[in-house]
Amino acid sequence: MGIMDKFKLDNQVAIVTGGAIGLGKAMATAVAEAGANIIIADINLEAANKTAKEIETSTGVKALAVKVDVTNDEEVDSMVTTIMEKFGRIDILFNNAGIGQHIKIEDMEYSTWNRIMDININSMFLVSNAVGKVMRKQKRGSIINTSSMSGIIVNSPQPQAAYNTSKGAVIMFTKSLAVEWAEHGIRVNTIAPGYMKTELTRPYFEENGDMVQKWVELTPMKRPGVPEELGGIAVYLASEASSFVTGSVFTIDGGYTAL
Repeated sequence: MGIMDKFKLDNQVAIVTGGAIGLGKAMATAVAEAGANIIIADINLEAANKTAKEIETSTGVKALAVKVDVTNDEEVDSMVTTIMEKFGRIDILFNNAGIGQHIKIEDMEYSTWNRIMDININSMFLVSNAVGKVMRKQKRGSIINTSSMSGIIVNSPQPQAAYNTSKGAVIMFTKSLAVEWAEHGIRVNTIAPGYMKTELTRPYFEENGDMVQKWVELTPMKRPGVPEELGGIAVYLASEASSFVTGSVFTIDGGYTAL
Protein backbone atom coordinates (compact mmCIF):
# COMPACT_ATOMS: atom_id res chain seq x y z
CA MET A 1 0.00 0.00 0.00
CA GLY A 2 1.40 3.38 -1.01
CA ILE A 3 1.47 6.23 1.45
CA MET A 4 -1.38 8.12 -0.19
CA ASP A 5 -3.55 4.99 -0.11
CA LYS A 6 -3.23 4.96 3.68
CA PHE A 7 -5.18 8.21 3.86
CA LYS A 8 -8.21 6.68 2.13
CA LEU A 9 -11.30 6.03 4.25
CA ASP A 10 -13.47 4.29 1.65
CA ASN A 11 -16.60 2.68 3.11
CA GLN A 12 -15.64 3.45 6.71
CA VAL A 13 -18.19 4.96 9.08
CA ALA A 14 -17.44 8.12 11.04
CA ILE A 15 -19.47 9.86 13.74
CA VAL A 16 -18.95 13.58 14.36
CA THR A 17 -20.66 14.99 17.44
CA GLY A 18 -21.45 18.67 17.18
CA GLY A 19 -20.92 18.16 13.47
CA ALA A 20 -23.59 20.46 12.09
CA ILE A 21 -21.49 23.62 12.00
CA GLY A 22 -18.01 24.99 12.58
CA LEU A 23 -15.05 22.74 13.32
CA GLY A 24 -17.20 19.60 13.38
CA LYS A 25 -18.65 20.30 9.95
CA ALA A 26 -15.18 20.95 8.51
CA MET A 27 -13.77 17.70 9.91
CA ALA A 28 -16.83 15.73 8.78
CA THR A 29 -16.48 17.13 5.27
CA ALA A 30 -12.78 16.27 5.16
CA VAL A 31 -13.20 12.62 6.16
CA ALA A 32 -16.14 12.33 3.75
CA GLU A 33 -13.91 13.59 0.95
CA ALA A 34 -11.51 10.80 1.94
CA GLY A 35 -14.34 8.29 1.41
CA ALA A 36 -15.96 7.77 4.82
CA ASN A 37 -19.71 7.64 5.37
CA ILE A 38 -20.70 10.29 7.89
CA ILE A 39 -23.06 10.58 10.84
CA ILE A 40 -23.69 14.19 11.84
CA ALA A 41 -24.70 13.88 15.48
CA ASP A 42 -26.00 17.17 16.83
CA ILE A 43 -28.65 18.53 19.16
CA ASN A 44 -29.83 20.77 16.28
CA LEU A 45 -31.41 18.30 13.88
CA GLU A 46 -32.32 20.91 11.27
CA ALA A 47 -28.72 22.08 10.97
CA ALA A 48 -27.47 18.49 11.06
CA ASN A 49 -29.78 17.51 8.19
CA LYS A 50 -28.59 20.47 6.14
CA THR A 51 -24.94 19.55 6.66
CA ALA A 52 -25.56 15.86 5.93
CA LYS A 53 -27.26 16.72 2.65
CA GLU A 54 -24.45 19.08 1.68
CA ILE A 55 -21.87 16.37 2.34
CA GLU A 56 -23.80 13.74 0.38
CA THR A 57 -24.17 16.08 -2.57
CA SER A 58 -20.56 17.23 -2.64
CA THR A 59 -18.80 13.92 -1.91
CA GLY A 60 -21.17 11.11 -2.87
CA VAL A 61 -20.82 9.27 0.44
CA LYS A 62 -23.76 8.34 2.66
CA ALA A 63 -24.48 10.92 5.34
CA LEU A 64 -26.97 10.55 8.18
CA ALA A 65 -28.16 13.22 10.60
CA VAL A 66 -28.97 12.08 14.14
CA LYS A 67 -30.42 14.28 16.87
CA VAL A 68 -28.66 13.58 20.14
CA ASP A 69 -27.96 15.27 23.44
CA VAL A 70 -24.47 13.96 24.13
CA THR A 71 -24.94 14.46 27.87
CA ASN A 72 -27.86 12.02 27.95
CA ASP A 73 -26.76 8.38 28.18
CA GLU A 74 -30.04 7.01 26.80
CA GLU A 75 -29.90 9.26 23.73
CA VAL A 76 -26.25 8.36 23.16
CA ASP A 77 -27.03 4.63 23.34
CA SER A 78 -29.97 5.13 20.96
CA MET A 79 -27.68 6.94 18.51
CA VAL A 80 -25.26 4.01 18.45
CA THR A 81 -28.12 1.56 17.94
CA THR A 82 -29.45 3.60 15.02
CA ILE A 83 -26.02 3.77 13.39
CA MET A 84 -25.38 0.05 13.79
CA GLU A 85 -28.78 -0.78 12.29
CA LYS A 86 -27.99 1.34 9.22
CA PHE A 87 -24.26 0.76 8.75
CA GLY A 88 -23.32 -2.25 10.89
CA ARG A 89 -20.01 -0.75 11.96
CA ILE A 90 -18.35 2.32 13.47
CA ASP A 91 -14.74 2.98 12.52
CA ILE A 92 -14.15 6.59 13.53
CA LEU A 93 -15.48 8.85 16.28
CA PHE A 94 -14.93 12.58 16.50
CA ASN A 95 -15.91 13.77 19.98
CA ASN A 96 -16.33 17.39 18.99
CA ALA A 97 -19.37 18.81 20.81
CA GLY A 98 -18.43 21.63 23.15
CA ILE A 99 -19.27 25.06 24.56
CA GLY A 100 -17.43 27.89 26.25
CA GLN A 101 -18.20 31.10 28.10
CA HIS A 102 -16.16 34.07 29.29
CA ILE A 103 -17.16 34.32 32.94
CA LYS A 104 -14.99 35.04 35.96
CA ILE A 105 -14.89 32.26 38.52
CA GLU A 106 -16.37 34.50 41.23
CA ASP A 107 -19.30 35.35 38.94
CA MET A 108 -20.01 31.84 37.69
CA GLU A 109 -23.03 29.87 38.85
CA TYR A 110 -22.33 26.28 39.81
CA SER A 111 -24.94 25.17 37.28
CA THR A 112 -23.01 26.94 34.51
CA TRP A 113 -19.75 25.28 35.59
CA ASN A 114 -21.47 21.88 35.55
CA ARG A 115 -23.02 22.46 32.13
CA ILE A 116 -19.64 23.26 30.60
CA MET A 117 -18.15 20.13 32.18
CA ASP A 118 -21.10 18.00 31.07
CA ILE A 119 -20.88 19.01 27.43
CA ASN A 120 -17.11 19.34 27.08
CA ILE A 121 -15.82 16.31 29.00
CA ASN A 122 -18.59 14.17 30.52
CA SER A 123 -20.13 13.71 27.08
CA MET A 124 -16.85 12.23 25.85
CA PHE A 125 -17.05 9.60 28.58
CA LEU A 126 -20.60 8.70 27.55
CA VAL A 127 -20.07 8.69 23.77
CA SER A 128 -16.67 6.98 23.90
CA ASN A 129 -18.04 4.22 26.11
CA ALA A 130 -21.07 3.63 23.89
CA VAL A 131 -19.03 3.61 20.69
CA GLY A 132 -16.19 1.76 22.38
CA LYS A 133 -18.40 -1.30 22.86
CA VAL A 134 -18.62 -1.56 19.08
CA MET A 135 -14.97 -0.79 18.44
CA ARG A 136 -13.74 -3.34 20.98
CA LYS A 137 -15.74 -6.05 19.23
CA GLN A 138 -14.31 -4.93 15.90
CA LYS A 139 -10.80 -4.87 17.41
CA ARG A 140 -10.17 -1.55 15.68
CA GLY A 141 -11.20 2.08 15.68
CA SER A 142 -9.97 5.65 15.87
CA ILE A 143 -11.30 8.20 18.36
CA ILE A 144 -10.40 11.85 17.86
CA ASN A 145 -11.32 14.27 20.63
CA THR A 146 -11.51 18.02 20.16
CA SER A 147 -9.67 19.68 23.01
CA SER A 148 -8.08 23.13 22.66
CA MET A 149 -4.85 24.98 23.16
CA SER A 150 -6.81 26.24 26.20
CA GLY A 151 -6.18 22.85 27.78
CA ILE A 152 -2.45 23.62 27.65
CA ILE A 153 -2.22 27.36 28.33
CA VAL A 154 -4.39 30.01 29.98
CA ASN A 155 -5.86 32.38 27.40
CA SER A 156 -5.57 36.12 27.81
CA PRO A 157 -7.28 38.42 28.49
CA GLN A 158 -10.63 36.64 28.70
CA PRO A 159 -11.67 34.79 31.87
CA GLN A 160 -12.60 31.21 30.97
CA ALA A 161 -11.39 28.93 33.76
CA ALA A 162 -14.23 26.45 33.32
CA TYR A 163 -13.54 26.03 29.59
CA ASN A 164 -9.78 25.73 30.16
CA THR A 165 -10.31 23.16 32.89
CA SER A 166 -12.65 21.08 30.75
CA LYS A 167 -10.23 21.09 27.82
CA GLY A 168 -7.33 20.12 30.05
CA ALA A 169 -9.47 17.21 31.19
CA VAL A 170 -10.11 16.22 27.57
CA ILE A 171 -6.35 15.94 27.00
CA MET A 172 -5.83 13.69 30.02
CA PHE A 173 -8.93 11.64 29.16
CA THR A 174 -7.49 11.14 25.69
CA LYS A 175 -4.17 9.91 27.00
CA SER A 176 -5.77 7.65 29.59
CA LEU A 177 -8.21 6.09 27.13
CA ALA A 178 -5.41 5.60 24.60
CA VAL A 179 -3.44 3.56 27.11
CA GLU A 180 -6.42 1.52 28.30
CA TRP A 181 -7.79 0.69 24.85
CA ALA A 182 -4.57 0.15 22.91
CA GLU A 183 -4.91 -3.60 23.51
CA HIS A 184 -8.24 -3.50 21.66
CA GLY A 185 -6.77 -1.92 18.53
CA ILE A 186 -8.38 1.45 19.29
CA ARG A 187 -6.33 4.60 18.86
CA VAL A 188 -7.29 7.78 20.74
CA ASN A 189 -5.85 11.21 19.96
CA THR A 190 -6.85 14.83 20.38
CA ILE A 191 -6.80 17.91 18.17
CA ALA A 192 -6.16 21.13 20.12
CA PRO A 193 -7.17 24.12 17.97
CA GLY A 194 -6.14 27.67 18.64
CA TYR A 195 -8.26 30.68 17.78
CA MET A 196 -10.49 29.71 14.86
CA LYS A 197 -12.84 31.86 12.81
CA THR A 198 -16.11 29.87 12.67
CA GLU A 199 -19.74 30.76 12.05
CA LEU A 200 -20.07 31.57 15.75
CA THR A 201 -16.87 33.59 16.14
CA ARG A 202 -16.63 35.22 12.70
CA PRO A 203 -18.73 38.31 13.62
CA TYR A 204 -16.49 38.92 16.63
CA PHE A 205 -13.34 38.75 14.51
CA GLU A 206 -14.81 40.88 11.73
CA GLU A 207 -16.03 43.53 14.16
CA ASN A 208 -12.54 43.63 15.67
CA GLY A 209 -13.73 42.77 19.17
CA ASP A 210 -11.71 44.25 21.99
CA MET A 211 -9.76 41.02 22.60
CA VAL A 212 -9.02 40.16 18.97
CA GLN A 213 -6.01 42.45 18.64
CA LYS A 214 -4.28 40.76 21.58
CA TRP A 215 -5.14 37.29 20.28
CA VAL A 216 -3.57 38.10 16.92
CA GLU A 217 -0.53 39.72 18.51
CA LEU A 218 0.10 36.57 20.56
CA THR A 219 -0.20 34.32 17.50
CA PRO A 220 3.07 34.14 15.49
CA MET A 221 1.14 33.69 12.22
CA LYS A 222 -0.82 36.88 13.07
CA ARG A 223 -4.25 35.53 12.13
CA PRO A 224 -6.93 33.12 13.34
CA GLY A 225 -7.33 29.72 11.74
CA VAL A 226 -10.32 28.62 9.70
CA PRO A 227 -12.17 25.31 10.23
CA GLU A 228 -10.97 23.83 6.93
CA GLU A 229 -7.41 23.95 8.26
CA LEU A 230 -8.30 21.06 10.58
CA GLY A 231 -9.25 18.83 7.63
CA GLY A 232 -5.78 17.43 7.05
CA ILE A 233 -5.14 16.41 10.65
CA ALA A 234 -8.66 14.97 10.88
CA VAL A 235 -8.10 12.66 7.92
CA TYR A 236 -4.63 11.74 9.13
CA LEU A 237 -5.81 10.69 12.59
CA ALA A 238 -8.85 8.84 11.22
CA SER A 239 -6.80 6.86 8.71
CA GLU A 240 -4.15 4.16 8.60
CA ALA A 241 -1.61 6.88 7.87
CA SER A 242 -1.48 7.38 11.66
CA SER A 243 -1.45 3.69 12.55
CA PHE A 244 1.24 4.07 15.26
CA VAL A 245 -0.18 7.29 16.71
CA THR A 246 -2.16 7.19 19.94
CA GLY A 247 -2.39 9.28 23.10
CA SER A 248 -1.07 12.34 21.27
CA VAL A 249 -2.07 16.01 21.29
CA PHE A 250 -1.98 17.85 17.96
CA THR A 251 -1.95 21.59 18.54
CA ILE A 252 -3.17 23.56 15.51
CA ASP A 253 -2.79 27.13 16.68
CA GLY A 254 -0.64 29.21 14.32
CA GLY A 255 2.23 28.94 16.79
CA TYR A 256 0.38 30.41 19.79
CA THR A 257 1.61 27.81 22.30
CA ALA A 258 5.16 27.93 20.93
CA LEU A 259 5.77 31.31 22.56
